[in-house]
Amino acid sequence: MSNNLKTAGLLGLLGGLFVVVGGLLNGTQGAAIALVIAVLFNFAVYFFSDRLALASARAKPIEPGTLPQVEQIVSSLAAREGIPMPRLYVIEQAQPNAFATGRNPSHAAVAVTRGILELMTPQELEGVLAHELSHVKNRDILISTIAATIGAALTFLTRMMMFGGMGGRDRESNNPLGAILGLVALIVAPLAAMLIQMGISRAREYQADRSGAEITGSPLALASALAKLDAGTRNIPMPVNPAVSQLFIADPLMAFGGGRGGGIAKMFATHPPIADRVARLEEMASGIR
Repeated sequence: MSNNLKTAGLLGLLGGLFVVVGGLLNGTQGAAIALVIAVLFNFAVYFFSDRLALASARAKPIEPGTLPQVEQIVSSLAAREGIPMPRLYVIEQAQPNAFATGRNPSHAAVAVTRGILELMTPQELEGVLAHELSHVKNRDILISTIAATIGAALTFLTRMMMFGGMGGRDRESNNPLGAILGLVALIVAPLAAMLIQMGISRAREYQADRSGAEITGSPLALASALAKLDAGTRNIPMPVNPAVSQLFIADPLMAFGGGRGGGIAKMFATHPPIADRVARLEEMASGIR
């Protein structure tokens, strides 16, 4: 299944879960109230996503002419993809990493750490920046906001039920089966929503890898960059708010133990294992994908 189809399927599953849980717990009225609250909150955040992410990462604007290599690469990639030149920022951290944010291509920003500038070859840096511009062009901030909105609505809904809101308790007292199903939904729904959101995040990373490699025509350069990022994020800690960690090309909390392990731990990760991403890019270079 392609990453775009997987994303659409996961969003549909998340929406379906919300409808089912709304019916079980509080009916259409309760579900509608929870959804409105979540939409207002998350889309307010969405419109200020770039400012919030940049402030959280302590990113500083790159003054024109100070990092000409970054400016030249991003300008060339943006022109090639037909999108506006994003604002550029630098994060004074030794860990190699980068992220893009912004609600659409006209309000986009790309941030790079000092560490990535010192570590990457020009071809590898181009691969990383192409990956980030792919997030912008693919409007991944919008996709993640929609997922977060439905997930937050589910959480609101179950908490309303927990505190006896909107008459759900009275309705369930006359229906033992409904009470049992409601209790199961109360426990399982928020967990399921989080798993689906993490799945969407991983799918978008795979898609940005593929799109970035297509832009540059060099999947192996991005694969090489990811291998360096894997080592760098494991060995060099960088304090980052977990709320924005998923924006980075590689999990910035890896040195603190984030993103490690397989099995169940892998299901809760915001980023796919870098070894898997490298393998996909190598297959892409060989013509398998």
